[in-house]
Amino acid sequence: MNIILIPIVIVGGLGLLYGLFLAYASKVFHVDIDPKIGKIIEALPGANCGACGQPGCGGYAEVVVNEGADITLCAPGGKDTAKAIAEIMGMKASTKERNIAVIHCQSGGINNTFFKYEYQGIPSCKAAVQIANGPNLCNYGCVFQNDCVDACVFDAFTIDENGMRIIDSDKCTGCGACVKACPRNLIELVPISKKVHILCSSHDKGGIAKKSCGSQTACIGCGMCMRKCPVGAISMKDSLAVIDYEKCINCGLCATVCPTKSIIDPLAGKRKKAFIIEENCIGCTICAKKCPVDAISGELKKIHKIDPDKCIGCEICVAKCPKKTIEMR
Repeated sequence: MNIILIPIVIVGGLGLLYGLFLAYASKVFHVDIDPKIGKIIEALPGANCGACGQPGCGGYAEVVVNEGADITLCAPGGKDTAKAIAEIMGMKASTKERNIAVIHCQSGGINNTFFKYEYQGIPSCKAAVQIANGPNLCNYGCVFQNDCVDACVFDAFTIDENGMRIIDSDKCTGCGACVKACPRNLIELVPISKKVHILCSSHDKGGIAKKSCGSQTACIGCGMCMRKCPVGAISMKDSLAVIDYEKCINCGLCATVCPTKSIIDPLAGKRKKAFIIEENCIGCTICAKKCPVDAISGELKKIHKIDPDKCIGCEICVAKCPKKTIEMR
């Protein structure tokens, strides 16, 4: 009997000793957690996507409360979450435009990709590009193994009948998971209001780009879009046209001169024109000075006029008019 009782007493005693030690340590090393952290965690969507730069929603809540991090960094939550966090923190929510993902490539489908060989390896883009720089002839294009699709936890990607990856702007939260997943850096987060995009990432020149990507999809580095842009939003980088979205005014003039149609403009033919309400115009000339295409004319302190044939519908004059006397029709 003693043989059984002795180990029971020893184990029980050790358990009691360790329990007392842990209880003591919990009080000595106790750290008060700000209740705001818990409230912010509840307000966050719980996606743990890492778009905020933190390992998860809990980490983001902590840096917001303890380090004063930007409260608008939760891409999935958007404005509603930022507003909720602002209320918890006793702050004023700032308005920040939502970003969405844009794929700068029109290859990757079964009908518009030229191949070097048939890939039968691991179904991963990162694996595919390791073998002879990928199976497609273009060394810069999509290798269609869907790493971006798998990375998206919001089901914003679909694949059409030609095998092309399509992003649903309503579902995309701009979390950036697909951006990180693409080994060829084809995906960029862009403000949702920006509609004109260059859908090519090839740095090959002219004829080579056409042979690799196709004559109706590849940027051939001609520079015509750059010269046409009225605000200098397009530059050439290693034979590739690149849009600076902070400068872009959505006018679409670049798309009208692109010989290969590698620039898309979904607003073509749909843009409204600017009109001045004459009875309210004070002739301050601000609109004329700000118009990037010189579509506005008029003398100081006299009613101005807008040439509808020149107007590109950029709405810059609408935003700059101090009397709010310009409207889009």
